[in-house]
Amino acid sequence: MKTLLKSCAVLLTASLSLVSCKDDVALQQPTPQSADKALSKKLDEKAALAEAESLVAEAAKAAGVSKESFSNARRTRFTREQNVFLPNALAIDFEKATTTLPLLEGIGPSGQPTYYIVTEAANYYVARILGVNFAPKLVFGRDTEGSQEVTFERGKIKFKGDVDFSPERVLAAGTTSTFPPSVAQPGAVGDAEYSSLVVLPSGSVLNAQIVANSTGRHDRAVAIDYQRRTITLQILDGFQGGDQFFYHLVTDASDPVAATIEKGVYAPRLGNLPTFGLSTEFDESALLAFSPVANGETGVDNPQRQGLNSTIVDGDRDPINVFPLDPENSKQFGNNYSPMWDAHVSMWTEEAIAAGKRRRITSFEDLADLVEQGYVTSFAGNMGQPNGFVAGLMPTNLIINCPVIAQPLPGYMARK
Repeated sequence: MKTLLKSCAVLLTASLSLVSCKDDVALQQPTPQSADKALSKKLDEKAALAEAESLVAEAAKAAGVSKESFSNARRTRFTREQNVFLPNALAIDFEKATTTLPLLEGIGPSGQPTYYIVTEAANYYVARILGVNFAPKLVFGRDTEGSQEVTFERGKIKFKGDVDFSPERVLAAGTTSTFPPSVAQPGAVGDAEYSSLVVLPSGSVLNAQIVANSTGRHDRAVAIDYQRRTITLQILDGFQGGDQFFYHLVTDASDPVAATIEKGVYAPRLGNLPTFGLSTEFDESALLAFSPVANGETGVDNPQRQGLNSTIVDGDRDPINVFPLDPENSKQFGNNYSPMWDAHVSMWTEEAIAAGKRRRITSFEDLADLVEQGYVTSFAGNMGQPNGFVAGLMPTNLIINCPVIAQPLPGYMARK
């Protein structure tokens, strides 16, 4: 048993391997990207690296191994065909649609233990140290009412906000149409101080999501091993670039309906992040547009099934949302990825439905063609200015925090 526990601990800590201190030099170099410039304004770069190393050291201590025993095992854990983006993923079961991630222990506002995951960092080198996705756009959430400033105590993050995981999730179809639902009660609710866009004392920005505490655990948690410090969570299917199996993990949402449908934490503070409807790498926005479908085809066995309405009536199956791009963790500049997805909900027109045109939408290009043909338009509840990044649809002014985990190549999934 000791051998088994130690090997699991090594697996966990390997996922958080460190980079060389020589990267300090690279951190001082000016960068051309607007997000990098914004980050450097209020970032103590050496302190940010020290914080990241402290988190890794604490994780190693909790797992029972030394920092020196860390390896680069995460580089060989998955095959090229599996196409896993999130470096710190310990395992992915593509058939069951789950991922196992490192579980970190923090301190809640009351001083009690709280457990969280980290999936993104706004700084390229911090992301490498922690083994997470690089999401430079997150920096635009710093110094806003959408963020949560945290402190460090004994090498652990102390959160100002907390999550109540005790509510019962309730979802019921609407009376006149399936979506919006008539009842949407989230299974977890963040308090007024809670946001998963976390700002550390150095100014470093992380996507750090609380997934368990004394009140319970995240609705997408399949299993938690507190001794080995791992958590296994459900991941969702989607489309990107014409290909399916764009697996992502929903952790939080700024809207109670979205949080209920997607089995995430209702975190209203996220709704204060800037800026809805702005999605290019040159926009000072922490958000990136994606497009859920309101009224797609339904039916558990229907190969064209897609939509928020389907999730409600088809037994909580994935809505199969449409995304614009992959994480590019090796791309330090010109990187437009963010896990804070700005929902531009689309809707099939009555004319398209009557003509039998409704089907799965598979990419942003496909969506643009359907909008141009008049088959798809903005959902009736959308507001604001049309966003050219997403076929001219309007935003709904709600955010869903869903880090992208993997998109296995079509040939790999065909063999499954």
